[in-house]
This record gives sequence, C-alpha cells and structure tokens, in this order.
Amino acid sequence: MSSGKNNGTAAEYFTKIFYIILILFVFSFILSVSKISDAKSPAALIKKNENTGWKQVPEILKKIAEPKFPDNEFNIMKYGAVADGKTLCTKAFEKAINTCSKKGGGIVEVPEGQYLTGAIHLKSNVNLHISKGAVVKFSTDPKNYLPVVLARWEGVDVMNYSPLIYAYEKQNIAVTGDGILDGQASEENWWKWKKLGNNKDSRPRLMQMNDDKVPVKERIFGKGYYLRPAFVEFIKCKNILISDVTLKNSPFWFLHPVLSSNITITNVTTSGLGPNNDGCDPESSSDILIKGCTFNNGDDCIAIKSGRNNDGRRWDIPSKNIVIQNCKMKDGHGGVVIGSEITGGCWNVFAEDCEMNSPNLDRALRIKSNSKRGGIVKNIYMRNVKIGQVKEAIVKLNMHYDPPEAVGYHYIPVFENVFVENVTSRKSRYGLFLDGLENSHIRNINIKSCKFNGVQNGNYIKYVDELKLNNFCINGQPLQE
Repeated sequence: MSSGKNNGTAAEYFTKIFYIILILFVFSFILSVSKISDAKSPAALIKKNENTGWKQVPEILKKIAEPKFPDNEFNIMKYGAVADGKTLCTKAFEKAINTCSKKGGGIVEVPEGQYLTGAIHLKSNVNLHISKGAVVKFSTDPKNYLPVVLARWEGVDVMNYSPLIYAYEKQNIAVTGDGILDGQASEENWWKWKKLGNNKDSRPRLMQMNDDKVPVKERIFGKGYYLRPAFVEFIKCKNILISDVTLKNSPFWFLHPVLSSNITITNVTTSGLGPNNDGCDPESSSDILIKGCTFNNGDDCIAIKSGRNNDGRRWDIPSKNIVIQNCKMKDGHGGVVIGSEITGGCWNVFAEDCEMNSPNLDRALRIKSNSKRGGIVKNIYMRNVKIGQVKEAIVKLNMHYDPPEAVGYHYIPVFENVFVENVTSRKSRYGLFLDGLENSHIRNINIKSCKFNGVQNGNYIKYVDELKLNNFCINGQPLQE
C-alpha cells in the first residue's frame, strides 16, 4: 500500500513540474512576441531609421572613389583646334580623345581660349580638362549633334540628338578644370523647342511609344523633331568625375548620369534659367557624391530619377546611396527633388549642410509622383540646411503630380521614412505640404528641431500616417503631432 502512495506522490510531483515548465514556456513565448511586436512598432522603426540612417554615410562614401588617370597630356591644339570661338573644333576634340584612349588614357587638355564645337564623345580613361580661361562654346546648329545616339529623355529611352558631352558604356571618365562649358542655349535656338516639342509628333509621340512598349531601336527622333539634348549625359558608365567646371545655358538638363555608378560631382556650377534646365539629375544610378556645387537653374537644382512609366518598370533600377553636401541652391523649382520620373524607386538619399535662398526657388525638399509613374521612395534624410526663402513649401511630398496623366492607372507610389532635422527658414507659403493618396498614405515623416518662420498658410497634410513632430516650430509656435 505504501508503495502505491509513493508512486502516486511521484506522479503528482512530476505533473506539477511539467505544468510549471509549461507555464514558464508560455510566459517566455508571450514576452518574446511582445518584444518583437514592440520592435516592429511604427515608433520603434522610426527611431531605428533615425538613429542608423546617417551612420550609413561613411560606408557609402568609402565606396565612392575618384577615377585616376595616367600622367599623359593630349593638347587639343595639336589635333587641329583653333582658339577663335568661330572655327568648328569637333574633329580636333574627337582626335585628341581617341588618341588619348588608345594610348592608355590621360588628360585631354583644353588650354586658354575660346573653342566652338559640336558633340563631344568621351572614351574610357579620358579626363577632359577645361583649363582656367578656356571657354568651350557648343554649336546651336542641331546637325552638329547627329547621328542620333541612345539617350534618356524625361525618363524614356530614345534614339535622339547626341548630348553635348556624351559617353555610353565607358569607365574612368572625367570632365574637370576651372574653365567654362557654354551650351549657348537661348530663346533664339534650343529653348524655343520647349513649345515646338509639344507637337503631336515629338514629345507626345515618344510618350505614347513608351506606353505602347515600342522597341527602343524603333524610337528614332533627331532631325525633324524637337527633343532637346542634355548637356552632359553618361549612360551605363562607372567611375565618373565632374569637378570644378562651370556649365552655362544648357539646351535641356545639365548633368545626367543614367544607369551609372561611382560618381563624384564636386565644386561644379550650373547656371541656366531656360526651360527644363535641371542642374543635376542622377537617374537609376548609385553611389554618388554631390559636394560643394552651386545651382542656379530654370528647373530643379538636383532631381533624382529612375525612369518613367513602362521604361522605368522595364529597367526596374532605383537610384540609391546618394550623398549631397555643402551645396548652394538659388533659383529653381526645388532644391533637393526626387521625381517625378521615379518609377524604378529611390532610397538612401542624404542631404546636409546646404544653403537655399531665392524668391524664385519653389521648394527645399520635394518628392513627386503619381499613380502612373508609381515608385517606392524611402529613407530620405535632410539636416543642417539653412533656407532664406522659398516660394511654396519647405517640404513638399506630392502623390498627385500631373493629375491628368494618372487617370485610369493604378501603379501606386509609396513614400516613407523621411527625416528632416535642424532645418531653418525665414519665408515660405507652407511649412509642410504632404499630399498622399487615399489608398497609399505617406508614412513615417519625422520633423525634428526645425524652425520655419514667415510661413503664410501653415501646413497642408492629407493622407499621412505616423507624422512625428519633435521640437518643431512654425512662426515661433511649437507644433505637436
């Protein structure tokens, strides 16, 4: 009998131990799930992005290295150039660049003087150096930019007039020096094509070809059409340097690296108030430093892009890992802009220590797309920016860009994880203008330690989730989310 009691007592003991272990296991599981849930909460994710975002910059900068060139010099005067500003020197540039590349690379030297030229096509391992006192004037005769080449125009692939300075599938290329590159565009030549390009056979035809997925080799424009060429366009290139030069009066966009990587743009000035005179437009490109540059433009100062509509979806390559430092933005539609040709997406953009100030500068930070262009834009950081005045808003995020284009389309854009810190301004119409979609809210916007004064209409906020305001003042009044 006693043996039976002992067996019963032992069974009860082990049963109690089992239940205690089970209870501890369940409690531990619930606690771990709670921690995971907390870690994935919007507030935790925002804090993580805020704390880790800027820490990526040193790693990005480590990957960006300026190309090196052999110490060989090829002076264009030895290849037939005439420094009178009247004689067409296209062949002299071509001979000097080809010789330089064939001999292993080096510097193509443009000495003091004025030079007239058509399209300049760079080759691998060539540094086109514009010396102080040198002015390269680009012809305004469209025939000097033929035959057509593969170009990217407003986010769409096309066979078009050659850009003024062009490279395709090259590496280790540069445009440097203290001289001037003058596109000579004006209302008397290239700029009047803005209106002419809207005839049904030019820009609308190209956009329809993109919608219809017409093969690029069949999208032949050039002579008889009115698609203005970019100033500097490098496509599928790597190891790029553009440094110290001044570029004036572009027919279209100024600096346009496409599908390229390892890009350094430093101490460059772009000055042109013509239509679509964007300053620097990296497109579907990565690992980029833009530093110490001055932009005075008729359109966006910096506009990051990644293809438009079907072409953007076909390539599906985002722009990413872009660092913008110590730049000055004067006139323009926006200081740092992402879009509107942003179908391939954009992430990891860092802008810091910049100055923006002009009654003709519309916005400081702008992201723009619509339901035809789509695109995922995330992890955008701006800090330590001083703004005198802008015409419209300090921060504008707009998913309704070009509303007629978006009718009937459902490629929903995504904007998330935007961090703005220590930005001050003295005058604007709006502080924040955040305009999402009912079916795609703008998410995770963090405004920290910012003071916007002289704001006429406060903020406009629609379809925004997780807007975090920390030490944020408008006209001296603290705002809470």
